[in-house]
Amino acid sequence: MSNTESDEHLARLLVEGNQVAFEGLFRRHNAAMIRFCTGMVQSRQTAEEVVQDTWVSVLNRIDLFEGRSSLASWIFTILINKARTRAKREGRVVLFDDQGDGDGLADAFDGRGRWRTMPALWDDLTPERHVAGRSILQHVEAVIATLPPAQRAVLILRGQQELDPSEVCALLDISEGNMRVLLHRARVTLRNALDRLNKEA
Repeated sequence: MSNTESDEHLARLLVEGNQVAFEGLFRRHNAAMIRFCTGMVQSRQTAEEVVQDTWVSVLNRIDLFEGRSSLASWIFTILINKARTRAKREGRVVLFDDQGDGDGLADAFDGRGRWRTMPALWDDLTPERHVAGRSILQHVEAVIATLPPAQRAVLILRGQQELDPSEVCALLDISEGNMRVLLHRARVTLRNALDRLNKEA
């Protein structure tokens, strides 16, 4: 079953009110939605409210899903619209278009956007490995929380949600070149944080 067929099947199950299908979708996307939204609004509590509103809209409008994009992309479109509305009400403006020359990125990544050398610490990513009482995953999540909104958005949508580059660009209204720069910058920040962690370990 292709991703498109899988999304359409899942959408049909949601239209039918299938609780198990919704729970699976919720588990897959909710944490990333909150991380994404926290970069756009004033607090995590507000982000959680926006995400909850998004889920309500998803369930109320799932019959409108046409499969032109992935289901994840469709959900994040609703989330972005709701978060922008909330941010505007709070007097905030969030722009994802972060132009830059990307100097210094070529050394860390190859032409396909992959690390030339994976951080050594990632070779032994195990539940047992802790640094200062925090797991690697918790440390990565803490670093993601400090990223500028545009970098965080691209990292979550592209790296964690695995949306196609064209979907990410359409969602955030940015060029593919800009998306690559934002993704590289986010990855460099994460890599540097992991390298520092490795030196301390």
